[in-house]
Amino acid sequence: MTKAVFIDRDGILVEDPGFVHKLEDFKLIENAVEGLKLLKGYRLFIVTNQSGIGKGVYRLEDFLRFNSHLIKTLRKYNIKIEKTYYCPHKPEDNCECRKPKAKFLKDAEKEFGINIKKSFIIGDRKSDMELGINCYCKTIFIANKKTNEAKNKIAADYFAEDLVDAAKWILKNDNQ
Repeated sequence: MTKAVFIDRDGILVEDPGFVHKLEDFKLIENAVEGLKLLKGYRLFIVTNQSGIGKGVYRLEDFLRFNSHLIKTLRKYNIKIEKTYYCPHKPEDNCECRKPKAKFLKDAEKEFGINIKKSFIIGDRKSDMELGINCYCKTIFIANKKTNEAKNKIAADYFAEDLVDAAKWILKNDNQ
């Protein structure tokens, strides 16, 4: 079984002005590519809640177009995202796939032979850290403008400055 890094998309890989879905708003986070390149020995997955679909802010097609653009952009840097798992539901829908529920990590475990307990989660929200805790993964929190104030209310194995810092921590702490 292989190890993986599960990464939240909005606020970690791409700038998140709120319900980001338009190609003209696409902007990679500074150091995202450099951080992902450091993780070349891991299988990389995106796990993202996209309540904007359920709320009618944008359509599924908008999400898929934007996400496809991200995947193609990363591929230009020789970064392969194995799969994007996304929840299109509103929080109040109480679905089975919305983070912090473990459905997507369990799916990756079955589909790709991932050893979840030897894997990592990188995110900028409490739900990302709770997902990691629920699945016994190591958790890395990256604060941004929206989530910085919540940092003291979140349990994580590591608080990273950016994706490069997170990747270096993963490489250093992989076998612990």
